[in-house]
Amino acid sequence: MKSLPQSDETLLIRTDFSDHEGWEALRTAVTTPNEDDFLANLHLVDDPAYRDVSAEQLAVLLAPHSLLIVADKLAITSPEQPLLGIYRSEEGTEQLRVIAEELWSIENNISLANMDWDEFAGAADDDGIFRGF
Repeated sequence: MKSLPQSDETLLIRTDFSDHEGWEALRTAVTTPNEDDFLANLHLVDDPAYRDVSAEQLAVLLAPHSLLIVADKLAITSPEQPLLGIYRSEEGTEQLRVIAEELWSIENNISLANMDWDEFAGAADDDGIFRGF
């Protein structure tokens, strides 16, 4: 599998290429600041080389204390656009879904080490999706 791109921004990797309009809507959602002008600091990777790559395969490529966001089929086709966040710590890899409009919260706070991953995981709804505090 292709190596992950190098960037100072958090990578958002597209792995589903079945719905171009859904991808465009997701791109717009994650690149538009919210009402308080918060925005995730992202490097969008729209490369067919990552088509159908699993979260587990991507997690192996992450360095410790790294965050990666995945735009998979569920994220692209679901109305809430629940992206898959993958965080790798010294203890291992964890996953959490986050709706597109709340991605900034996880990305900003994890990247700046303002909050811990467990705080977001603990605030997720019963279905495992973080929808905000």
